[in-house]
Amino acid sequence: VQLQASGGGLVQAWDSLRLSCAASGRTFFTYVMGWFRQAPGKEREFVGNINWSSGSTIYADSVKGRFTILRDNAKNTVYLQMNSLKPEDTAVYYCATGLAGIYDYWGQGTQVTVSS
Repeated sequence: VQLQASGGGLVQAWDSLRLSCAASGRTFFTYVMGWFRQAPGKEREFVGNINWSSGSTIYADSVKGRFTILRDNAKNTVYLQMNSLKPEDTAVYYCATGLAGIYDYWGQGTQVTVSS
């Protein structure tokens, strides 16, 4: 299983950015794809996830209403659309796949930096 995260960069506060996570090596239809982030000096934080088959999503309170997770079944790709970015959103963002809350494969991470 391989997860390739991309799309990070340096943006200003209130800007938007979309991260991508291209997945391969598993029949992802029965799994959940999640996004996590880790800021310097902080523990890894759950951002949100999407059920690949139903499309249902869950978000952390800190990003609810600003971030949206989307999927493209044909491309086996999950997206994290981030709007109204804040400096506190600065972190390395990771995508992961798993089942029942256990994520067993992780992407390499992509840096998002939001300047004030």
